[in-house]
Amino acid sequence: MIKINPSIKIIASFIAFIIAMIACRVIYSGSLRYMFLLWNLFLAWIPFQISIVLIKREAISKLTTFLLLSAWLLFFPNALYIITDLVHLQESKQDAPVWFDAILLFTSSITGLIMAFISLFNIEAFLQRTVKDVVVERLIIGCIFLGSFGVYLGRFSRWNSWDIIADPLNLVREITKACMLPVQYYRTWGVTALLTCLFSLLYYTIKKLPGLFKEPGNKLII
Repeated sequence: MIKINPSIKIIASFIAFIIAMIACRVIYSGSLRYMFLLWNLFLAWIPFQISIVLIKREAISKLTTFLLLSAWLLFFPNALYIITDLVHLQESKQDAPVWFDAILLFTSSITGLIMAFISLFNIEAFLQRTVKDVVVERLIIGCIFLGSFGVYLGRFSRWNSWDIIADPLNLVREITKACMLPVQYYRTWGVTALLTCLFSLLYYTIKKLPGLFKEPGNKLII
């Protein structure tokens, strides 16, 4: 009998609920308006799955580790990004009850954050195998900061993770401008700082909640 990862069960339950809500909305309104949420959830699933691969493998080469960590960091903002989909609520065309859309968007946001934080927790545990705790703490904050910056690039500048391959020059040019002209790009860094604080508070609060990431006997739930 195949034993399913506990965190996968939780996330699968949320996604099944979201799919059911979208199906009900399509039947009720005839609109495919929120189908994009499924794509966003798929993108959020990628860093989550990468983190599981990393944490479960004992023997892994430095090159493979580097490639997997790079891929994880590249897609990590997608998991955080879904919280910004809440802005679509104000664009509601009233083809379905607002309360229904609010629950749908809120559930999707929560699901994205769950995947983001579990993957971040896994990466933290992976790094602790070879890196000092004090360094890991700083790296995790750095990951949250970069993830928040990625959310800004995705929501406001409309960049995607694959643009690092599809349009790297323009992407690097925009990032360079933001770094070189922080005053001019005050909104960029203001939003990034705000999201960094929010995600950091949520992540470290969740980590402190007893029994969420650990079962009795200190067994990790990954």
